[in-house]
Amino acid sequence: MSNVGFRQYNNIKRADRALVELFRGIPTPNIDDNMNRMFSLRGLKPYNKAPLLGTAFTVRVPAGNNLMFNRAIDLAQPGDVIVVDGGGYMERALCGEIMMTYAKKRGIAGFIVNGCIRDVEATAEMDFPVYALGQNPNGPMKNGPGEINTPVVCGGMVIMPGDILVGDADGLVVIRPEDAAEVAQKAVKQNEGEKKLLATIAEGKWDRSGFAVTLANLGCEIID
Repeated sequence: MSNVGFRQYNNIKRADRALVELFRGIPTPNIDDNMNRMFSLRGLKPYNKAPLLGTAFTVRVPAGNNLMFNRAIDLAQPGDVIVVDGGGYMERALCGEIMMTYAKKRGIAGFIVNGCIRDVEATAEMDFPVYALGQNPNGPMKNGPGEINTPVVCGGMVIMPGDILVGDADGLVVIRPEDAAEVAQKAVKQNEGEKKLLATIAEGKWDRSGFAVTLANLGCEIID
């Protein structure tokens, strides 16, 4: 019997681990720049300094209810990032230190929560990446429903099960597996170019005349 809104899908197609690893150590701005600056998640902030890298294991939950979130932690594989679409509900936290500690023990690669967390002081000290909209000491309900491994929306982006997720201090980006190899190649090249530019700046040799040329070409009026 169909039960729309209360479903658990077990089999998902994850991005190949070798593809995921191409993004290790690449800053999120370099990645997003090479996807036409269209694939960053908005509004979510990091709650510690642990970098995030993994494949999406998605959960959709009703407001302030984490039954399916808890179930997802037991089902996800090492290297998965649990992405929870809590609808942006801010009146209850969906997880805290205990769930984070257990998830880390299982090899989960991090949490992204479109809602609130709690135990933020403990979270700040953990080597387990957590991103969320905010925090609230109110705990969640645990009576369902919800869905596991269906498309979700977090930070204004649709995230599919198996998508690649990268997070750092600047934020989060989502990469479709079919685009990953080319995006990673371009992002690495950009990052190497930026390192060279920083060295040029340190030497005092950055030629910035191109900006004035651009203004002239665009017809900017210069007034003394």
